[in-house]
Amino acid sequence: MVKSIYPCLWFNGNAKEAAEYYCHIFQESRMLETTELVVRFELKGQRFMGLNGGPMFAFNEAVSFVIECDDQGEIDYYWHKLSSGGATSQCGWLKDKFGVSWQVVPSILASLMANPETAPQTMKRFMNMTKFDIAQLLADD
Repeated sequence: MVKSIYPCLWFNGNAKEAAEYYCHIFQESRMLETTELVVRFELKGQRFMGLNGGPMFAFNEAVSFVIECDDQGEIDYYWHKLSSGGATSQCGWLKDKFGVSWQVVPSILASLMANPETAPQTMKRFMNMTKFDIAQLLADD
């Protein structure tokens, strides 16, 4: 029987540094195990493994981690922390200083996009955003 499924992130020798960085950013996070090759850690209850695999592979946008935020303060916090030393992109996407892609999105986005009355305007608004602005998404024009 399968005990669990969790992502393995391939780093170029800095898996422990990355895991400690993420554990510092996310509350309710912890380091689980550290060896020369592998680091296991949890972020908000989600288990991860960091592998010191070397320079052969690099992260890209084909895999990203979504952070659903309840308010603008959370969006601002994660956006600032994770984009520091990295790069920002459109629609709430960013790459952190290790090259890992994240999507920092408001938790209300799914319901706004599921509603046929609000979806077109919501999409039009967020396509012009880098970091999500909840007030702008909800604004009455």
